[in-house]
Amino acid sequence: MIDITCKNTNETKSFPKGINLQQLHEAFGSPLGEEAVACVVNNKLRELDYEVYKPKIVEFIDFKHPLTKRMGQRSAIFVLYKAVRDLFPEANLRVEHTLPGGVYCEIDNLPFAISQDMARALEVRTREIIKANLLFRRQEVHTEEAIELFKKHRLFDKINSLETRHSFFTSVYFLDDEVNYFYGYLLPSTGYLPPLEFEFYGNGFLMKTPFTTPSGLGAKVEPDSKLFKVFRRYKEWLDVLDLHYIGDLNQRVKQQTDGDLIKITEALQEKNIAQIADEIFKRNDTKMVLISGPSSSGKTTFSKRLSIQLQVVGLKPVVVELDNYFKNREDTPRDENGEYDFETIGALDVDFFNEQLIELLDGKEIKPPTFNFYTGQREFRGNTLQLKKGSILVMEGIHGNTPKLTERISDELKYRIYVSALTPISIDAHNPIPTADNRLLRRIVRDYRTRGYSAEDTINRWNSVRRGEEKNIFPFQEKADVMFNSALIFELSVLKTFAEPILRAVPETSQAFNDAKTLLKFLAYFQPMSDREIPPTSILREFLGGSSFVY
Repeated sequence: MIDITCKNTNETKSFPKGINLQQLHEAFGSPLGEEAVACVVNNKLRELDYEVYKPKIVEFIDFKHPLTKRMGQRSAIFVLYKAVRDLFPEANLRVEHTLPGGVYCEIDNLPFAISQDMARALEVRTREIIKANLLFRRQEVHTEEAIELFKKHRLFDKINSLETRHSFFTSVYFLDDEVNYFYGYLLPSTGYLPPLEFEFYGNGFLMKTPFTTPSGLGAKVEPDSKLFKVFRRYKEWLDVLDLHYIGDLNQRVKQQTDGDLIKITEALQEKNIAQIADEIFKRNDTKMVLISGPSSSGKTTFSKRLSIQLQVVGLKPVVVELDNYFKNREDTPRDENGEYDFETIGALDVDFFNEQLIELLDGKEIKPPTFNFYTGQREFRGNTLQLKKGSILVMEGIHGNTPKLTERISDELKYRIYVSALTPISIDAHNPIPTADNRLLRRIVRDYRTRGYSAEDTINRWNSVRRGEEKNIFPFQEKADVMFNSALIFELSVLKTFAEPILRAVPETSQAFNDAKTLLKFLAYFQPMSDREIPPTSILREFLGGSSFVY
């Protein structure tokens, strides 16, 4: 017998070894009823058919828990995959990326173009599959056996990733007569899913689910939006490089051509930054550049590289640090928990900031403040600032696109840039990489190096950071004149070496343990890549160290 403690009921009971979590849920009186979809066992997510052989602390969770959102989205993708195969047996589904309001997908090898009628057909078939309440069955098989299964089902994109991962066993999922592989757990059965909706969108369709995580996204955007165009542009570039999935990237490491890939990727980013500088120069009325973006998007390095390119075209960038316009600590707003809310625009002295901007644009000399983060007070240290002929203001901060920040300045004088790490590569055709995971890994590495924070510290703060982004940044992203993708194709292969030892230090007793293990499993897909070829001006150097810029 083994002792199991249930956090939902605050009880400890003894059970025979080998009992599964579904049986435990019933034995503890079904505290979540039919709403239980998974369980956290010793701070690690498990499916309900997981068998227990040692004493454990368990907590049953429903769709209200953040850990279940990705389970739901993966399950919906498998249902969609089956629906596509049922309706169009020779077609191949590609899940491209998450967008506001859903998951954007395309289908290859169709004898006709995707249409709204086809979207409706998918909606009908997925709802039939959900109503049938089919089981998602997971089975551990030898990787060689998994490869043969995927060959039989024409899932060739998964084979390359498995062959370069070098693992003895692979978890394969079955849904009726279909087989697939997913990075992470699924729900117990299709009946747990709500009805799915589909909309013809771009060259494909949008699958709408309640599980869609924003990942740097706000309200729904249209196919002609800046965000969608950035995703498509990078996908088209990957087509040229013939590099779409992790397995393709791992092959570059194996063939020792990763150094060339780094050079090409960095050159592309530099070209994009130069093009933005050219566009700013062409707008004769532009007097200020406002740079915004979520945490760990590389805003600071981007602003420094843009300043160099602005000088190349003959402009004189004058950097204004928005953080110096924080209100004194006693005047800072507080959040719903009574903590200081430094993410809201109310934490900035917007009125004083606008007054100084107006004086600068009128050619007057100002005395900008310096915010002392130790005392929490604004100080004036005798610094002065004045715009000369050819000068242009460059300001970087999370509120750059928020209209209120510069509400007293004419929009004709502004050029807004939104920076985010929109990860273009995927694990395989049905497993896109969440952009938030890319940024979290960047932040874990940087926080550890520059602030001495553990991965546990950074992960535990991440949900609060993400809430601030959802509220203060993402709703304004489409107001930008241009979006810049700071993600580098190779970066996760490089971050792997830096992040893994930091993540392994997270103790099992920590609430951050599951996220740390999930990130470690994710990084296991990548072959490590050296940072030797990464230049000192790279955005990635802001996180790895070795930058030639002063931060």
